[in-house]
Amino acid sequence: QVQLVESGGGLVQPGGSLRLSCVASTSFFSIYTMAWYRQAPGKRRDLVASITGRGITNYADSVKGRFTISRDNAKNTVYLQMNSLKPEDTAVYYCYPLSSSTSWGQGTQVTVSS
Repeated sequence: QVQLVESGGGLVQPGGSLRLSCVASTSFFSIYTMAWYRQAPGKRRDLVASITGRGITNYADSVKGRFTISRDNAKNTVYLQMNSLKPEDTAVYYCYPLSSSTSWGQGTQVTVSS
């Protein structure tokens, strides 16, 4: 099992920025493709961004140009820099190692509101 601990969420005004962090407790972190998902109330959990062990990134169309995913393999940490935030970005954000069967972490709440 990989333990996942997300942090960095909060309340921010539209147009603001937040940086999310996720620490994964696994010796194999560097070989996992890591992803950020989000789930708004009453909606399904959607993929936001992913990054391979070598740093190749992929983004959902809704966040392209605003969000940046990165990772530090030495710290077993994946980040999500979120800029130009919109109210529709409000959700609980989760990180997850793709191709694993581990449990989800508790997530971190992001609320974009004036």
